[in-house]
Amino acid sequence: MHSAITVTPAQLPGLLLHVAVVRPVFLWGAPGIGKSSLVRDFAAALGLECVTLVGTQLAAEDLIGVPELRDGRSRFAPPESIARDQPYCLFLDELNASSPEVQKAFYSLILDRRIGDFELPAGSIVIGAGNRSSDNALARPMASALVNRLIHVHLRASWTDWHRWATGAGIHPWVTGYLTERPDHLWSAPPKVEEAFSTPRSWHMLSDALHSYGDGIGEEMLTLLAAGTLSPAHATAFGGYVKIIKHRYGLDAIVRGDVGWPSAPSDRDLLYFLAEAFRARLIKDLPANKTHVSANVRQFAHRAKAMLVELAELSLECGRLVIAPDADGGPVLPGWFLVEVSRDLPRLVAARA
Repeated sequence: MHSAITVTPAQLPGLLLHVAVVRPVFLWGAPGIGKSSLVRDFAAALGLECVTLVGTQLAAEDLIGVPELRDGRSRFAPPESIARDQPYCLFLDELNASSPEVQKAFYSLILDRRIGDFELPAGSIVIGAGNRSSDNALARPMASALVNRLIHVHLRASWTDWHRWATGAGIHPWVTGYLTERPDHLWSAPPKVEEAFSTPRSWHMLSDALHSYGDGIGEEMLTLLAAGTLSPAHATAFGGYVKIIKHRYGLDAIVRGDVGWPSAPSDRDLLYFLAEAFRARLIKDLPANKTHVSANVRQFAHRAKAMLVELAELSLECGRLVIAPDADGGPVLPGWFLVEVSRDLPRLVAARA
């Protein structure tokens, strides 16, 4: 299930406070963006215990219970995890990944707030969560009867919200520093092959590993950890960023002309990161219209063209990366700058020769 209307982690508690207390809610979102922790934090804020049932780990009888005799009659005794006297938050994680039989067992629990003869205590809330089939995660089609029993909310990753949380959560400064430069790398779409990909959760895992090793971590181990937690492109760029931090080798120094692009074969990850940072700087600092460009911007644009030549001489791939179009084939950099690059590039190349 997809929706163009989404909420951020910061918006979710307020929505649940008004909606989950009156109707069951299903929270959709990609793996690793914090659905489970947000539900647990919400329950704690209400003073409710959060009882988590993971759909993929359940059989139907785990919900319905087992028969018992009482006064000569049999009845189903609900499991202890559900049958409680005090109100609580029932969190049905990976609900849409559970088997059809388990999903059916959830019907009355979700809509009628009861299972067999047991009824959830007044004040209890029911929240489900799951991944989308497009996330290459385990997800089964949800029956229309179950879909119609829930209010559906779609969660998206938010750099602003995550950064606010990370500031007080002790996230490693290399991680927060890198993502401050490249907030678009907080999350990447799950790949169709079995490889690591970037999510708020994977960045948190990398942060924990970095804290465990300390700042003296070697380059080889840093590369291994980044590759084991992040998407390949992000892992390479992160390695380059850490080199900048360790050696004080920044894009500003290259723009000023104090140093050149790193040229050693061992610094390819650093060159790749700097090329991406250069592209981001051009997108940020160059206006769409040249009509009212200041003298400083004209000077920067002129320097940028020379830097492109220098970069392309070291790596044509990195040079192309800087001026590449977006995923739909449209230009990312201002048209006037691309025209000037096409016009002046031969002259700049000749001058360097």
